[in-house]
Order: sequence, then structure tokens, then C-alpha cells
Amino acid sequence: MSHPQTFPRGLAPDYRGVAVGTTLGRRGKNLFTPRVFQTLSRPLHKATAVFGHAGGRLVVPNTGISLLVPHGGIAEDTTWEMYMSINQEDSSTVPEDGAEIFLSPAVTYGPPGLDLSCPVAMTIAHCAEVAADNWTIRLKRQIQDKWEEVMSVDEESTSCYCLLEAQRCHVLLEQPGRYALVGEALNQEAAKRLRLAVFGSPDLSNSLGFTLRVYCVDDTPYAFQEVVVGERSRGGRLLEEPKILLFKGNTFSLQVSIQDVPRLLWSIKPFTTCQEFSFSQVWASNRCPLQCAFSLERYSLSSSQLSCKISVRQVTGEEQILQIYTSVVENEKGAVPFFTQSDCTITSQTGSKAFKIPPSIRQRISATFDTANANGKDWQLLAQKLHIDRNLGYFACQESPSSVILSLWEAQHQDPGDLDSLASALEEIGKVQSPREAGALGCSNEDSELTRLG
Repeated sequence: MSHPQTFPRGLAPDYRGVAVGTTLGRRGKNLFTPRVFQTLSRPLHKATAVFGHAGGRLVVPNTGISLLVPHGGIAEDTTWEMYMSINQEDSSTVPEDGAEIFLSPAVTYGPPGLDLSCPVAMTIAHCAEVAADNWTIRLKRQIQDKWEEVMSVDEESTSCYCLLEAQRCHVLLEQPGRYALVGEALNQEAAKRLRLAVFGSPDLSNSLGFTLRVYCVDDTPYAFQEVVVGERSRGGRLLEEPKILLFKGNTFSLQVSIQDVPRLLWSIKPFTTCQEFSFSQVWASNRCPLQCAFSLERYSLSSSQLSCKISVRQVTGEEQILQIYTSVVENEKGAVPFFTQSDCTITSQTGSKAFKIPPSIRQRISATFDTANANGKDWQLLAQKLHIDRNLGYFACQESPSSVILSLWEAQHQDPGDLDSLASALEEIGKVQSPREAGALGCSNEDSELTRLG
């Protein structure tokens, strides 16, 4: 029960002028449906760079989206100004099949007419829980206003290659355009990952007021980045490390409630302690962040601390608790960083610094494995040792299968120590005796470089 005499003086305005926490309709006592907010102008995320014969990598910072242009893919004495962009306003039309939902942002790379001698490798973050076979996931390409299927990620294709991981999908592509991952739930156990975050800021119209904003968004870096951009513009603070909730395709709604508010120190507007998103709002939520707000008011300026819990649960499903303990006084902030690591600002790398494998070693590996020998040590064995064990017919159609396999490996392995896994695979095959010996590839000058990168 709220204090009978003191209530908040209204809900804080949204940073774009739309009232947050506005209820759309009552769903029983203390249960309301929050508004799903369509932002008026969403940020355009784009990266551009000029690439030549040496290739390179494009990265859209803090979005989980990148594009690898292989060494040698562009003809010598030729350059292309290439770009990648994410702009959901232009590309979030729901697929014609009503059973499908977007599992990733829509990503465009270009320019149109790009002429490369080998595929590029695009990495796209997705929010599907793929531990069990509960989804049919497809790569689609937007042609004018329609999304057309390129391939299903679990089928064979000679025109495209998809390697699906737990949180990312690596795609080998030859045609510029706009692409996205869409999914169709095969049963009610199919689940998508939601990232839950709570931000707070003082009510500028009320010195005693404080607003908590709870976001439930697809668990992709891009979706959370949109939230971060909006909160930074309004001075919001991340009050607890975000958590992940598995939201199942079972038609049940999502409830967000505030609990354990110190009633002797704070009041909250009645009938707003529990708010609800319908199943369809959450299941197809990629177009705009879902948020609801709780407006609180302290009884005295001397009350500078707020502690409470935010419960986010799917009815009959999983629940997560966000524990809030924060100072509401501006000069006593103890904010949680927006990212556990520093924000990425690098949008492109060109030439050898963009790759883990030095170009000369890459060329020797390709020359060694593209042609089968008497011992059966060829590009298929290389693919097997690098755990690329399906849709091998795609590589068989390439001019240099080994080179394309290495491009896929480069897209997968972006951490500094990952070169060891390639060296270990080569050692198993018997082409390199140890991670420190590149002599079998005839590249003694690169031995120290391989060791250092590994």
C-alpha cells in the first residue's frame, strides 16, 4: 500500500517528448500495460572505408556487426569505397510469413555493383536461443519492399554459407544488399534472449522524485546500444548489470513489477507497481525498445538512498530479479558502467593489421591445401580440423576453397589468442610440426610473427 497522502506528481516525460509509463489499459488490480515507444528518429549506425587488394575489416562499433574483405578479393590497382549500415526504420518491415520474426538487425553492405573475386564474411549478432532445435532460422535479403529467402542456416547451398553460433552468425556473401536473420518457432519451447536493464534519473520537475526505467530488448549489442544512446541523452544511469531472460514462444505475456520499496521513505503511484507487455509486443520487439517506468517520490530530501527490486518474469516462465541500491543525489552517483569493456570506436582496419593470419602464411596455407595429395590432406581436411563440417559443397565451388575457409575462420576468431587454434589444427594435419614452426609452409621469416600473434 502506498502512503495515503504523498504520491508522485506525474510520470517523467520521455526524452523525445512522449510520456513514459503511460498505461494503455487496465489488466486487473495493480496491473497495467505499458506503452511500446516508437522513437521518432533512430540513430543510423554506419561504417565506411576504402579497401584495395590488401582487404580489411569494417566494424559498426558496439553493435556486433562486422564485415571482412579478404586479402586479394579486390583486384590489384583497384579500390572500392565500401560501407555497412544498420537502419531499422528503412528495413524492419515484418516478413510476409506471420510466423517469422527478426532475430537480428537488418544490415546493409555495399556499394551496389561491388566486384570481388571471392566472398566477404559478414558477422551478425542474433538473439535466438539455439541450444535446442526449436527454430528454423533463415537468412533473408530485402529486394525492394520484400524479404526473400537466401537460405536456411541448416540447409545446403552453393550460393551462400551460414555458420550459426550461440550469439552470432557468420555469413559468406557474394552479392551486396540488405540482409537479416529471421526465425520461425517450431514449438512453444523456442526462446529468444532478452536483455533486461534498469536505468534511473531524478525527476527534473520534482526535487523529491526519481524515475526507474526498465528495458526489455533483444539480446544483441545493437538493441542495447539504442537504449544506451537514449539514456545518455537524458542523463540516465545504469543501476544494475543487465541480465538475460529466455522468453519462450508460448503466447504468455511478460510482467515487470517493483518490489520491496522502503514504504517509510518512498512512495509510488498506486496501480503502477506491476506492468505488463503482451506476448506479441515482446516476441516481435526488434523494431523499438520495450520500456516501462516506475515513478517514485521520497518523503524527505534527507532520504538519499533507494533500494528495491525489479522483477521481470514471463507468466508461467522464467524470472529475473534486478537488485537496485543507489544514491539519488547527483554528486553521490555510483553508476554501473554502460559496458563492461570500453566502448569500441574503431570502424575499419585495412591491410594485414585487419587479419590474424599474416598474408604470406595465408597464401602458403591455401596453396598447400587447395590441391589434394596422396595422403588426403586437402581443404576438406582443413575444414574438418577447423570445425567447419557442413555444406562443404559451397567451398568446392570456390576458386580457392582453403582461402574462403580461412576467411570464415578469421570472421569467427577475433580475439588476440585465437591464432593458436589454427596452429594446432595445422599441427594435427601434419603440415606444421608445432605452433612455433611455420617452416613446413616455407615461411621461416614469418615464424616469429605467427608465434607473437598466437
